[in-house]
Amino acid sequence: MASTTVSAKFRTSTGKGAARKLRAAGEIPAVIYGHGREPQALTLHNHTFERLLEKVAYKTTVFELTFDNGTTAKTLIREIQRHSFKRFIQHVDFQELVAGEKVTMKVPLIFVGTATGVREGGGILEEVMREVMIACDPSNIPNHLEMNVANLAVGHSYHVRDIPIPAGVEVVTDGDETICLVAIPKTSAEPSAAEAAAAAEPELIRKAKADEDAAAAEKK
Repeated sequence: MASTTVSAKFRTSTGKGAARKLRAAGEIPAVIYGHGREPQALTLHNHTFERLLEKVAYKTTVFELTFDNGTTAKTLIREIQRHSFKRFIQHVDFQELVAGEKVTMKVPLIFVGTATGVREGGGILEEVMREVMIACDPSNIPNHLEMNVANLAVGHSYHVRDIPIPAGVEVVTDGDETICLVAIPKTSAEPSAAEAAAAAEPELIRKAKADEDAAAAEKK
């Protein structure tokens, strides 16, 4: 489980107007909520937080917020809202973690090894799923789950139920869901009717021109 710290301040001003002023001043509006806590509005320093996100996988990282009043809270980021095209952060949602209380979250799925079907059968590994939903205690959050695909043959697949799961972690995603498969390579297909017609068109034009020339010659 990865963890990091970030400074935050409580704020009393809320609403779109207040949020715009904060962003103009280099701050990010945020909120923290969770077990036994009323949602509280926060601010984060924009530049510092953006730099931090470049260094961590935020979806599986525990953020320990240190507040301006000296208190702290361990949290997960539940949502980062970004501007649709300018991509700056508009808002961040934090969920406070409580020891002994399970949290539900998505973790990345990593495929390791080269599948037999790729290595010996000329197949193509298709990664159908890149993350799965799990439930666990905050102290047991894995950075990722690994699936070894070395023995996967052409035409075969692995499912969520095949993923090795660490102790204390429960997979919420349906076990029958396919996570990867080795597909048979596609062979070159027959030309479509449109392609065949396009290929034949020059011949038809040449034939029509020849007929016109023959008819003209007969009239002479």
